[in-house]
Amino acid sequence: MNCDKIQDRFADYLTGDLEEEARREVKDHISACDSCRTEIENLTAVWAKLGVLPEEQPSGELRHRFYSMLEAYKGEMAAGQTPARARFLSGWRDWISFRRPAFATSFSIFLLLLGVGTGLLVSGSGGKSARLTSLQKEVQDMRQTAALSLLSQPSASERLQGISYTSAVQSPNTKTLEALVNTLNTDPNPNVRLAAVEALYLFRNQPGVKSSLVSALAVQDSPLVQIALIDLLVEIREQRAAAALEALIKDEKLNPDVKKLAEQGIKQLI
Repeated sequence: MNCDKIQDRFADYLTGDLEEEARREVKDHISACDSCRTEIENLTAVWAKLGVLPEEQPSGELRHRFYSMLEAYKGEMAAGQTPARARFLSGWRDWISFRRPAFATSFSIFLLLLGVGTGLLVSGSGGKSARLTSLQKEVQDMRQTAALSLLSQPSASERLQGISYTSAVQSPNTKTLEALVNTLNTDPNPNVRLAAVEALYLFRNQPGVKSSLVSALAVQDSPLVQIALIDLLVEIREQRAAAALEALIKDEKLNPDVKKLAEQGIKQLI
């Protein structure tokens, strides 16, 4: 039996799932093959280290919140409950049992389910308002945490997903806004920068956002991003952009279409 077929059996060999004859074949092969013997020794060392790693457990706060919601669910079931709520709590219970390799998917599903759950709570009694407010804040915080993590990834598609996460945030914190501005100014992908423009448009009334959009004009080299910024600044009637547009049209290498739009923008802002 060749090395490839033997190595395909290494995982089962380490877990003890091979039948006796197959296990003997593996042992005979690695005793005669230096390459496979080194491979199995390395895998054995990794396997041993994995065996002593502590099992990840949900935090005490998460566990307490889950059981509190479960008790509330049991009480509400006695009075009649909707299938959607049952699905929500089932999804929550599945999420808290995640393991690290599947964390990203579980985290996204959790955000969705938690958002559905907060919506369902709106129709409840006034006594649930505090819990609803708390859940809404947690969703907002987790969206921003996920967005910040995705914005630092090397994949443009992941960075785009991070920007999309921010669109559902009602009151972004300073870190989120700074990350969006930094993405607009430094991201190597024009499509990601365009998405950042759209996201910042949603937060244009947040402190510092308008001035950041004006400043971004001077560092953009993509005509598409420049056009998007000019359109945005003219639409929100940001008069401070007039000076930035005047400086922009002095660039001899400026795209003619961008220059024309900038000149029109100046007329509209002055």
